Amino acid sequence: METIEITSVSSKGQVVIPKSIRSQLSIGEGTKFIVIADGSNLLLKKINEPDKAEFDALIRRTREVMKNRKVTPKDLQKAIKASRAKRAR
Repeated sequence: METIEITSVSSKGQVVIPKSIRSQLSIGEGTKFIVIADGSNLLLKKINEPDKAEFDALIRRTREVMKNRKVTPKDLQKAIKASRAKRAR
C-alpha cells in the first residue's frame, strides 16, 4: 500500500515522518535508518534488528563451515586485515 504525505525540514535539518507512515512501518523513537541520496531523490531505509534466533543460527552455521574447512581464528584475522587494507586503497 502506497502512502503519500507532505513534510518539511526544520532549521536543525530534522524531518518529521507523518504519524500515519510511522504507524504503518512500526517506526518509533530511536529507529535507525540508512539515508541514500541519488540526484534529487532521498531514500530512508529502516534498519531492522535481526531476529536473535536467526542470528544465533547464522553464527552456528558459520562456525560449522569454518570447522569443516579448517579455518582457524588466525586465518580469519588475516582475511579481515587483507580486506581492510584493500578497502583503504
